[in-house]
Amino acid sequence: MKSNHAHIAVVIPCYKVENHIEEVVTSIPEFIEHIILVNDCSPDSTPTLLDTLASKNPKIKVVHHTKNKGVGGAMISGFQKALELQADIAVKLDGDGQMDAHYLPTLLHPILKEKADFAKGNRFKDHLAIRQMPLIRRIGNIGLSFLIKAASGYWNVFDPTNGYIAINKETLQALDWNRIHQRYFFESSLLIELYHVNAVIEDVPMKAKYGNEVSNLSVTKTLFEFPPKLLKAFIRRILLKYFLYEFNIASIYLISGLPLLLFGIYYGFTNFIYYASQRIEAPTGTVIIPTLMITLGFQLLLSAINFDIGNYPKKQ
Repeated sequence: MKSNHAHIAVVIPCYKVENHIEEVVTSIPEFIEHIILVNDCSPDSTPTLLDTLASKNPKIKVVHHTKNKGVGGAMISGFQKALELQADIAVKLDGDGQMDAHYLPTLLHPILKEKADFAKGNRFKDHLAIRQMPLIRRIGNIGLSFLIKAASGYWNVFDPTNGYIAINKETLQALDWNRIHQRYFFESSLLIELYHVNAVIEDVPMKAKYGNEVSNLSVTKTLFEFPPKLLKAFIRRILLKYFLYEFNIASIYLISGLPLLLFGIYYGFTNFIYYASQRIEAPTGTVIIPTLMITLGFQLLLSAINFDIGNYPKKQ
């Protein structure tokens, strides 16, 4: 893909963005060839406003949903439209003004230079920007970041919940969109599926903007819905990566370390309960054996984790 001839489409999911969308569209640089506005069945004046903007700007294409599908559903429709328009790269830009369009060249650079298949914003490179981030988002990002890294396999990625992303056409075509979540788990599920198509990701440092926009993301839903989904994704990734698609040293660490650790804990706990209930001292061997099993099993699992951390997709 030649950087001077790349066709770039910006996809903007639109739901209750009547106060921000016009400013967002105006801020998009001239080199962007297509602006795809996806009306996710917004109940306010957003649909009419999008059509008005499209009538004034030939770059703008509007996709209307008759049913609300969530941010993921809107982005899937937008990405499909970008492929129809034969875009080489598609970018996600929020319609509420949180994402600064001036960072578009920086975000696109790794893909245009073929250093990555997918680029995403990273707000945590700038300490001043972190201070501007609302406290609840900061706390949520810290906890979710580790879980998403483990579930996706992209241990090198920071700020994984950042939705300012760019993706090339080849990766878009390779993704199984049936596995991409249609609502607020969208960014996380996208990272998870990118790993399975061996997409190379690069972080791009940038600041986020926080104004008077209102987030539709429920903190309660995040706390209770994300962890089970991430655990399921983690187990699926390990099984596919280390036992179906490949079998390497990490596979051996896992199949030897996990049983040793679990059996050591079970053996030690049951013997502890037994001898404690009998009020007699446990034999030395009964103490040493589970201790050794737990220690060895834990060390083997640490070795598997260390291997996995460095085993994310990279450019050859």
